[in-house]
Amino acid sequence: MGISAAGNKSTPARSWRQALRSAIRDAHSLSTRLGLDPAALNLAADGPSQFPVFVPEEFLARMEPGNPADPLLRQVLPLAAEDQSWPGFGSDPLEEAAATLVPGLLHKYHGRALLIVTGVCAVHCRYCFRRNFPYAEVPVGRGAWQPALDALAADPSIEEVLLSGGDPLMVADETLEVLVADLAAIPHLKRLRVHTRLPIMIPQRVTGRLLSWLSDNRLQSVVVLHANHPAELDAAVAVAAARLKAAGVLLFNQAVLLRGVNDNVDTLAQLSLRLIELGIVPYYLHQLDRVAGAAHFEVPLEAGQALVEQLRARLPGYAMPRYVQERPGEPSKTPLA
Repeated sequence: MGISAAGNKSTPARSWRQALRSAIRDAHSLSTRLGLDPAALNLAADGPSQFPVFVPEEFLARMEPGNPADPLLRQVLPLAAEDQSWPGFGSDPLEEAAATLVPGLLHKYHGRALLIVTGVCAVHCRYCFRRNFPYAEVPVGRGAWQPALDALAADPSIEEVLLSGGDPLMVADETLEVLVADLAAIPHLKRLRVHTRLPIMIPQRVTGRLLSWLSDNRLQSVVVLHANHPAELDAAVAVAAARLKAAGVLLFNQAVLLRGVNDNVDTLAQLSLRLIELGIVPYYLHQLDRVAGAAHFEVPLEAGQALVEQLRARLPGYAMPRYVQERPGEPSKTPLA
């Protein structure tokens, strides 16, 4: 952003905070900006119970105007199908409440713990498995995180901490800088993993200060991005990824298999190869978590397995994501193919 169609570079690019302030917050505006008639889209009923719309302009710019089936639009447009109830779909599909050590700190797998840093995101994905998470109960801020830090320090079996949310990069760098320093002071921690969609949604979030706190500590820094379609990975995202890699950060991507978004072998192959071009490892392809409101995104397991077999015949092994599902109570992700 900040560069006109005429190529005038005199206007400085806006900050990631400015990008957040200008994000689209309702389905009507989102539709009309793309030249679509909201009345023809079968939108979800508007009301206080609806999972709110939030779409940055940077992501909107990658969508195809006039196309209601655009795969990026489908990820963020609230449809009436969200209001339908389906057997097997619930508010806590991964039973994360049972994995809570202290408020905001989850311990699902051996050697790793996950800290919910914030409940805020840079985009509201309609299939989000935490769309009903009780974020109001999650402590936020340095003092509030102390019980989680104490719990991590008390368990020497935990060697890796994951920052998640919401999106942890929605928190100011000066706050994250202090949190990471506190984590690095716990002797048995070895790795810091950040799960984020922000460098995809708003690439200018990769600031110099972010790179500094990721690299200037003793922990090995890993960033797991979330892109589901090759159209998400534009030139600005490529620059952000290159800056992270230059700082010594290991980059991975996890995608979700979504009906109408990436449920064909050509799209999945293009996604993996584009990730490889950018130096990002295609890590996981997730079967949809069965959260209420997202049933219309589900690809049947057998269809997903067939797609992965086709994909395996198309890609070199290093570009092949692992097709997995997270199942409550299991000691690891479950391989599906």
